Amino acid sequence: MTQGSILVADDDAAIRTVLSQALSRVGHTVRVTSNAATLWRWVSAGEGDLVITDVVMPDENAFDMLPRIKKARPQLPVIVMSAQNTFMTAIRASEKGAYEYLPKPFDLTELLAIVNRALAEPKQPAEKPRPDDQPETMPLVGRSAAMQDIYRMLARMMQTDLTVMITGESGTGKELVARALHEYGRRRKGPFVAINMAAIPRDLIESELFGHEKGAFTGAQHRSTGRFEQAEGGTLFLDEIGDMPMEAQTRLLRVLQQGEYTTVGGRTPIRTDVRIVAATNKDLRTLINQGLFREDLFYRLNVVPLRLPGLRERAEDVPDLIRHFFAIAEQEGLQAKRILPAGMDLLKNYAWPGNVRELENLVRRLAALYPQEEIGVEIIEAELNGTGSPQGDAGPRPVTETVSVGQAVEDHLQRYFSSFGEELPPAGLYQRVLAEVEYPLVLAAMTATRGNQIRAAELLGLNRNTLRKKIRELGINVYRTTRGGSVAS
Repeated sequence: MTQGSILVADDDAAIRTVLSQALSRVGHTVRVTSNAATLWRWVSAGEGDLVITDVVMPDENAFDMLPRIKKARPQLPVIVMSAQNTFMTAIRASEKGAYEYLPKPFDLTELLAIVNRALAEPKQPAEKPRPDDQPETMPLVGRSAAMQDIYRMLARMMQTDLTVMITGESGTGKELVARALHEYGRRRKGPFVAINMAAIPRDLIESELFGHEKGAFTGAQHRSTGRFEQAEGGTLFLDEIGDMPMEAQTRLLRVLQQGEYTTVGGRTPIRTDVRIVAATNKDLRTLINQGLFREDLFYRLNVVPLRLPGLRERAEDVPDLIRHFFAIAEQEGLQAKRILPAGMDLLKNYAWPGNVRELENLVRRLAALYPQEEIGVEIIEAELNGTGSPQGDAGPRPVTETVSVGQAVEDHLQRYFSSFGEELPPAGLYQRVLAEVEYPLVLAAMTATRGNQIRAAELLGLNRNTLRKKIRELGINVYRTTRGGSVAS
């Protein structure tokens, strides 16, 4: 363990005490202060090997001070803490040159690990911070713990060109995340090009991606540029990647391996410089087992896996999202609206099978169709009960209603089969359903036991080694915490 001198700045005396004791206990020298002026005096005098600071200080915002710190001592790592917990807080911390961002409340074990990693890393000259020349928009909304993990991951990815695979149910905001990666990343000056594999006829996907030459096929009367060419220097978002036919998968794999492609009907290789962000609401491992998706392509795309939680997993974000969508509706000329507490509670307890997209549509209906400025619980109940399935049932049940797992799965499968109309779902449904149930089951057990694998294995009735294997295969990441190991703002 590398020991060092740590400078801590926080307006909260309790947090200063906890950090001082925890850092001193493992051998670090600690100096604490409650204001930014003292911190800046220490830093400018050459003191300290690492800084831990809250964003909001009584005399200055840490984001205003960070550029001065990075200019005076570019190799000094700065860990930023904040109780604001928004996407833009994480992004601004990254842009200002912070080594790491931690939302409050934070886990002490994780903080100590970050401190040790920062002190042990060889010192590298820091990149010049990006000018703060754009308004603080909110491309992603929510302050829940689930969204904090997403924000921190995105902040780390902004200054890289690593390929990202976004997974999540329909309506969770996969394209929104892809756009945020582009608009706040290194390629923001280049184009963002999106293509939905499920919306294009299978025999045209290769032409859409790579372009075609005149006469390449019947109807090709002139040369056409593909999405790779259109996205040159920027980001190419491949949505619903699980619907890509095998022939196109092979060509995409070549692009990822060799950095070049040929147009349909062309012979000259074309070099490409794009960042790939892919997304799917399907289980690609199941498609691999069925021979419908290339395993080597999966590993090329899955460099950085990013799973978006369903809205029911972040119910505490519902009020923020509703206010956000009402504000958008008001900007579009609709009357300002608010939902009364009883109605808000009902919305927070709803299962949201359509996720954020379903919530946005509901808010738009409320803003457009109802004259009341305050929306009561009766209107909310009527709206939720009106979102029935094609069979005419009462729609998905609120999560507060006692429903067996079997009944919930049966309800879901009825809606799933009905979505195909007269057709049948793709083959392999049995394994696909089992795989979809396994992830939330293991995640729930890990969350309930606060990341304790021994207790989670006992809860699930699994061997601990078997649980470890499943955690690794499913990509589950739950930080281990203790009741006393978390510090609140």
